[in-house]
Amino acid sequence: MKAAQHPDQARRLAALHELDILDTETEVEFDEIARLVAAICDAPVGVVNLIDADRQWFKAETGLGVRSTPLETSLCSHVILEKDFVEIPDTLSDPRMQDNPLCQGENGFRFYAGAVLNSEDGLPVGTLCVLDTKPRQLSALQRQAVETLGRQVMRLFDLRLALKRQQLLAREVDHRVKNSLAMTAAIVNLHARSSGNPEVKVALETVQSRLAAIAALHEELHQTSGSRVELSAFLGRLREYLRPLLPDDVRFELELDAVALPSDIVSNVGLIVNEFIANTAKYGLDSRGEGAVSITGRHGHDRYIVTSRNLGRVDEAALQSIQASSGLGSKIIASCAKTIGATCEWRLGDPGLVLEIGFPVSR
Repeated sequence: MKAAQHPDQARRLAALHELDILDTETEVEFDEIARLVAAICDAPVGVVNLIDADRQWFKAETGLGVRSTPLETSLCSHVILEKDFVEIPDTLSDPRMQDNPLCQGENGFRFYAGAVLNSEDGLPVGTLCVLDTKPRQLSALQRQAVETLGRQVMRLFDLRLALKRQQLLAREVDHRVKNSLAMTAAIVNLHARSSGNPEVKVALETVQSRLAAIAALHEELHQTSGSRVELSAFLGRLREYLRPLLPDDVRFELELDAVALPSDIVSNVGLIVNEFIANTAKYGLDSRGEGAVSITGRHGHDRYIVTSRNLGRVDEAALQSIQASSGLGSKIIASCAKTIGATCEWRLGDPGLVLEIGFPVSR
């Protein structure tokens, strides 16, 4: 006997599909519950079962060996029409199941007990059930175990649903943040291009490069699953934003040892590199705009050393001017270094200018 449809079938199916569980791979958490409920109830079969429109599908099972069966032979499709817990001591004495081929024969299912899995709106989406080939009854403790484990199954489902909703919200927020950064950068760029004042133009271009650093960090955080960011990946993304600041024939090289750092450290390192590149574009190249810029990162004992180097023509007088500078760029570099507890040293290279920062890091 096929069960009747649930009186609120459309909403019930919508609640089931929103869980996004159907046809997913097996998972150890659910497999363990199916095995545990069967063991506690001393039953050969334990099932985490979901009732779809035309089938019952098993998220986890022990003792069956299949992942789905048609609704025509589903015992659980009857159970979800009733109260939260159903026990049928002898299926052949129940008019709904006595003609069910799964209940007949020598190894037919003669006993059923199941806890209904209800969505957060109280709609039944499936059951956690046990089956046996002989008529019987559960003890009070066994019934309690089935109901308790059924609630645990539903909590796992609800947790997955909450995570899915959080990810959707995060994508929406991410989309809006990226649009806001892009719009702000476009406005700044428009004003920079239309400004007839060289100082204003330089200031706006500097603001735009700082927006690029923020955008790169945001994008890299979005690509990761935690609060730590791979520094080389972040600086690689930042390079895409900063490359247009340099002449086409200037090389921009990155070579960093792998290190995953907290986002606050990465953001400060990014701002330091940003200021170095911006100042290199303005002052650090020779008159022909030739040269190269390199950013390297190396582990050194309990510290990580980031070295920014340009290969333009910089003399001792220029170095002293940079070291004594009270300009905004120098202040930003010093402030960022202090924030992450980094040492900060300017020196002459051979050739060019070098900025080296070192900060503590646990490998």
